[in-house]
Amino acid sequence: MTLRQVLATLIAGMALLLAAPAAQAQIVYGTPAWATGDLVLHEGPGGAYPVVGHIPDNTRLRVYRCSPLWCIVSDGHQKGWSRSGAIGFGVSSADWFQGGVRYPTGGTFCLYEGNNYTGQSACFDSGTIIDDLALMGLDNRFSSIRVNGGSASLCRDRKFQSYCTRIIRDTPVLNSFLNGNVSSLRGHRTQ
Repeated sequence: MTLRQVLATLIAGMALLLAAPAAQAQIVYGTPAWATGDLVLHEGPGGAYPVVGHIPDNTRLRVYRCSPLWCIVSDGHQKGWSRSGAIGFGVSSADWFQGGVRYPTGGTFCLYEGNNYTGQSACFDSGTIIDDLALMGLDNRFSSIRVNGGSASLCRDRKFQSYCTRIIRDTPVLNSFLNGNVSSLRGHRTQ
């Protein structure tokens, strides 16, 4: 084997090795969620659309977008529209529970574009409700939050759809579902 053939073989082998991880890499879109009941999947957002599948209760989902009553979801094997009332958003099915958690109320909160409270900020009083930050030019911009005497619910999608989390203390880096993805918010006040 000549030097030229050896080099050609090595280059071809390296190209295959470098291409393999790229071919295997898969970007996962959507918000993590759980089926909180048996889901019937439809071709479109409504019961009049044909049924395209079923997802059993307590199955891990990805939610791609929602309307007020319907969400398009996938369990990794099938995809379709289902009623939003049977979908719980959270990292695990245990995130959604009924019960007596007491959250701080009143005060203010400030959101920052950078981690560790850096970059441009926007501050809000408790009681503030913004169901679409895009209307204010603030959609998908925030990475950290400071909370002063209250709490805030931050949601990944507009109109409080999809993954939401209630923040009760300063958070230098929002979790991976919200970091750079906050589209609606609600400040909580004393009742």
